[in-house]
Amino acid sequence: MDKNYKTVIGKDVIESLTIGMYDDSRFIYREYIQNAADQIDKARQQGLVDEGEIHIQIDPKKKIISIEDDATGIEENKVVEILRNIAQSTKQRGVDKGFRGIGRLGGLGYCEKLVFETSFQGEAVKSIMTWDAIKLKSIINNRNQKEEASAVIDEVTTLEKSKEKPESHYFKVTMFGVSNKDLLDFKEIRNYLSMVAPVPFSKSFVYARKIYDELEKEGIKVDEYKTFINTDQLFKGYNSYIYEGTDANNRKKIGEVIDVLFFKEHDNENNKLFWGWYGITEKNQSLNQINYSRGFRLRKANIQIGNEDTLTRFHRDRRFQFYFFGEVYGLHADLIPNARRDNFSETEIYYEFENKLKSFFHTIIHKLCYTASDVNSAVKAINSYNYIVEQFEKKKEEGFIDKAEQKTFLDNIEKKKEEAVKAEKKLESIKEKSGDSLTPINKIIERATSNHTLAIKNGVETEVSSKPVYRTTKLSRLNKSEQKFLGNIFSIIQNVLPRETAELLIQKIEEEYK
Repeated sequence: MDKNYKTVIGKDVIESLTIGMYDDSRFIYREYIQNAADQIDKARQQGLVDEGEIHIQIDPKKKIISIEDDATGIEENKVVEILRNIAQSTKQRGVDKGFRGIGRLGGLGYCEKLVFETSFQGEAVKSIMTWDAIKLKSIINNRNQKEEASAVIDEVTTLEKSKEKPESHYFKVTMFGVSNKDLLDFKEIRNYLSMVAPVPFSKSFVYARKIYDELEKEGIKVDEYKTFINTDQLFKGYNSYIYEGTDANNRKKIGEVIDVLFFKEHDNENNKLFWGWYGITEKNQSLNQINYSRGFRLRKANIQIGNEDTLTRFHRDRRFQFYFFGEVYGLHADLIPNARRDNFSETEIYYEFENKLKSFFHTIIHKLCYTASDVNSAVKAINSYNYIVEQFEKKKEEGFIDKAEQKTFLDNIEKKKEEAVKAEKKLESIKEKSGDSLTPINKIIERATSNHTLAIKNGVETEVSSKPVYRTTKLSRLNKSEQKFLGNIFSIIQNVLPRETAELLIQKIEEEYK
């Protein structure tokens, strides 16, 4: 190797480590919150703060975004070393949430100017480092020049200092001239961060206490940070209900979470590998996108890894990813998020994690979904039979169009009764196999039976009556001959028109002759 040759790192690496690193622009919030959380951890250890807070401000009109924490800040003599160097982080891999030293540059791709402001306790100075994103993009896009990355950084950054109170300690990131509309959408960012950020469960989520109690019982500490977005405190997006609809203004509650269940695994040396929880819903069915917290979510240090689809490939049936709300916490120190934070880095521990989580999804979750589907089908069959019996009883009082209608009802009742009897036996079999009444399946059955009367109605006549009540009999303005004639008309109407249209027309005729 030529010792006189100097390795050159070109300017394009800066673009690769900023806008080119991630598919989703919203990642910048996660990166800055992650950095703030690491510093709050240190501030707590040093006794600087009791809890520590992260404040996010989004101003769509001025196109300004800021993220500020009240943690340690950066010492004056380390500001340049930390904020100008790339991939030279002082953080510890496997201990700190961030450790690569590239996330803080993410905002450069989405604004005109990126400003870092910081002060360290005991130092009466505020350091202000500014990155000129417009100039940076201009240099990178100029293909006639081949500058080195370090030279470009020196050219686009400036450092200023001003007086500050000695007791102050903070770090603030501000993006000026934000060009990306998604980043300025307060509502969308709040929803995004409610699933990504390391924030607590809301007290309105009725199973929050149960989850916290289980974590305490397992001796698992989950990092949480008081985070505010435009003064509103941020909580995880889980709630106790499920909805259908297209958006928050057009949604309807269709069910609720009826319980949460827990799972865990250790590695081959009995170290904690992962722990998780999942909520079961009344019908255990696919949740549409209006339920934005749907799916099993992967987390490390209570920060989401990837998105709602990340764990989909672990399921035998990919649909089942969205039958649940739930979280999987990677606990092992060697489960390290990759540079894009869309999964863990591929290590031996990761392969063990993948295999054991896949096994859980392939057995427990897969069986639960298919069995729940059998339960729902059985409940539907029994309710369908009972419903048609109720309709038949009403018809006996209101009157039939003719004997053919009566026979059709009775034939349908017999068919649905056979299906209901089979369904009843199926439910009993499922209950017996499930055993413990606390199992998820029995909880689903219990909820189904609490909402419906699942006993099969008996004592329904099965023969066509020789003297049924006809609808025309109640038309007192007509004589028997006219009633018989109109009955024939009703039969023709019923045979040639759609059921609802035919019924509406018959009712209109009845109103004329009552």
